[in-house]
Amino acid sequence: MCEANAYLIKDGEEKLIMENVDTLRPESNGIYLQDIFGGQRTIKARIKEMHLVDHRILLEEE
Repeated sequence: MCEANAYLIKDGEEKLIMENVDTLRPESNGIYLQDIFGGQRTIKARIKEMHLVDHRILLEEE
């Protein structure tokens, strides 16, 4: 499986915001995320780091 979990860093702490992320796309109003089950959301954040081997996406709140 190649999906990743997305975490939002807020006030210095990581919070899991979505599991099994399959699609991540920067958009004008934030970062669009979609999981393998079709769940989707857009977060006002920027990409801080992606650890693909560890299946982790770190986003920072804007």
